[in-house]
Amino acid sequence: MIVRSRRARGATVALAATLGLATACSFGPPDPDQQGAPPNLPAPSAEESAGAGAEDQGGGGSQEVAITVLAKDLDVPWGMAFLPDGSGLVTERDTGRILKVGPESDANGLTVTQVHRLTEVKPAGDGGLLGIAVSPKYKTDKLVYVYYSTATDNRVGKLTLGGKVQPILTGIPRSRDFNGGALAFGPDGFLYAGTGDGTATGAQAQNPKSLGGKILRMTVAGKPAPGNPVKASLVWSSGHRNVQGIAWDKTKRMYASESGQRRSGELNVIAKGKNYGWPRADGAGSDTKLTNPVFSWPVAESGCSGVATFEQTVANACLLGKRVYLLTITENGTVLGTPQSVLTGEYGRLRGLVAAPDGSLWAGTSNQEDDGDPGPEDDRIIRLVFSDGGAGRS
Repeated sequence: MIVRSRRARGATVALAATLGLATACSFGPPDPDQQGAPPNLPAPSAEESAGAGAEDQGGGGSQEVAITVLAKDLDVPWGMAFLPDGSGLVTERDTGRILKVGPESDANGLTVTQVHRLTEVKPAGDGGLLGIAVSPKYKTDKLVYVYYSTATDNRVGKLTLGGKVQPILTGIPRSRDFNGGALAFGPDGFLYAGTGDGTATGAQAQNPKSLGGKILRMTVAGKPAPGNPVKASLVWSSGHRNVQGIAWDKTKRMYASESGQRRSGELNVIAKGKNYGWPRADGAGSDTKLTNPVFSWPVAESGCSGVATFEQTVANACLLGKRVYLLTITENGTVLGTPQSVLTGEYGRLRGLVAAPDGSLWAGTSNQEDDGDPGPEDDRIIRLVFSDGGAGRS
């Protein structure tokens, strides 16, 4: 295999790995709790398999990352989740399509097949078909959950692929901007949704009776989950501007991205009943009643969406920053050193980010939307493998 290397700012020269496609390049066995089989990935071309060093913002170490483009010519991919066979389900915001990516492949990458289209979706601005989550019991119930926009509200619904969507939660405030959309099952088996405040004043984020500007925790029937801060309420945390990414690490610590604030983009550690400040705080503040972010960046360098975790690292994909941040998290939930960044400016706007069953990360570009500058192959799904023994084990 031909390998091309380049030097990233503040990092050492990084050489490409073959993304776990050959035994000689394996980064170790998968973690025992990972589900599903890895997709049958095509051999990367010389261009696709080039390694990139992580940019270190604080002068510390660096990681080597190998990159493969898995799918091309998509239309604003948004949410990503995985089926038990290792294939990915990808939503397209504006078309209302759910695409199956892999596990089969050909010379162009993983096969991409439309497996569902939601005619109920009414896209506009940040609204459309957004988050997606696969039932933890998918092998028996075949259910997939989606976060989607109608003309009047945002909804969470369930469906079997090819069947009609059944709303389980309606009435989430819908807005052209700051519309939320994160959706994932937590380690406790309950379904979490990140919503947007969608107002200029932040009125919904601090209103306990509104579902806007919140992280919601619910049963698969869309009812408040046992153990919520208020028994009859779906609200798990409040004071959010725009939550488009949520994830948990191996300690079951929950993370969420925050975008759309005036000064700062945030990564937050989410805890039961906490208030994350919007609009009373933008980034870290001094009000002890509010919970500060674990890290924040200037808006121009962030606008982050998807969140994924591996080992002790939390990764955050950014639209305005056009990069993926890598944060090393200590046992007590603080950031060790300063974040590194990868893919900076290489693929444009990055929105979706999820940990795949084989431990690699899948990232989705968002260049076909109004604020993007699409290339001839956009939008794309990109696979990232890190050579430090973390993501990308095969």
